[in-house]
Amino acid sequence: MNVDDELTLRTTNPWARELETRLRRTLYQWRHMPGDMVVSDFIECPLAIHSTDFGILEEVDVAKTDASNDIVSRHFHIQIRDPKDIDKIRMPVVTHDEETTAVVLDAMQRLFKDIMPVRKVGQTHIWFTPWDYLIRWWGLEEAMLDLVERPDMVNAAVERMVDAWMAELDQFVALNLLALDCNNTRIGSGGFGYTWDMPGNRFDPARVMPHNMWGCSNAQIFSEVSPDMHWEFALRHDLRWLERWKLTYYGCCEPLDRKIGLLRRIPNLRKISVSPWNNFDRVIKEIAGDYVFSFKPSPAIFVDDTWNPEKARAYLKGVLDKAKGTCHVEIIMKDVSTVRYRPQNLWDWARVAMEVAQQSA
Repeated sequence: MNVDDELTLRTTNPWARELETRLRRTLYQWRHMPGDMVVSDFIECPLAIHSTDFGILEEVDVAKTDASNDIVSRHFHIQIRDPKDIDKIRMPVVTHDEETTAVVLDAMQRLFKDIMPVRKVGQTHIWFTPWDYLIRWWGLEEAMLDLVERPDMVNAAVERMVDAWMAELDQFVALNLLALDCNNTRIGSGGFGYTWDMPGNRFDPARVMPHNMWGCSNAQIFSEVSPDMHWEFALRHDLRWLERWKLTYYGCCEPLDRKIGLLRRIPNLRKISVSPWNNFDRVIKEIAGDYVFSFKPSPAIFVDDTWNPEKARAYLKGVLDKAKGTCHVEIIMKDVSTVRYRPQNLWDWARVAMEVAQQSA
């Protein structure tokens, strides 16, 4: 992605490099592919929050085809084989290192003095996805077989994962660490969190609560799982989490065109992810005007030997024409594993997408 050294770091201190990376990437996106990008009029100082997480560390073998690409193939070592292994999943413990937060805030305020204000920001949107974790500990084939062969064990594991996430959230609330995400925070696998419905009437600026925020969930590994099993082993458990938030986003890469009726059981659902693996005719009909159609175009277009902006235009226009007058649509280009060292193609795609969206409005 780096062109003309725009993303080349000049600093050497690890903390400074992290901050510089954030600034350079923001400027890069603004220059080349802003879309509907929003840049805050302040810079965030994240609170020094630490969670012990879930007690199981991934054991993984990694295979790379390109040393400079962060996208790698992984082989996960199985750590959950028997019901007793579920006890390996621990309840997280959350702490806030107030001294570190104060030191970093002071450093940032001195660094950005007379340039831009600095604000402390706590825990914003939480990516809740029990199955993304379980599948790495369980094994893909093993987990799918156990949906049939050991359903009680699967349900017990999912229930414990939800318990763990709920315990972590309860600590965020008790320690007053939550921050609003109805802004240019990315929600779920979709776009920004802006909405007139938040933070809502029950809002105390001094204490943000889950009912002032967005929730989300997905079960990406359930692409080929039936609606009944999706409910049994994922969504019915997710509801305990999803019901705590003002609005929710559901889905990621998994096709959901045959499961919209199931998703209607989520009382506060606002957006549904529509990945390239969906039947667009079916999903548009099923979603209608009830939810936001969070459209994920296929990133495979960047693999072609020759860049063809008109191919991109035709693909986007075809979907938006079908949805026009029926669905509320947002377009999110994601899961881009490679641009084959031609980031200009991604910049051009963003230009084409904006033109198609404006013409379709």
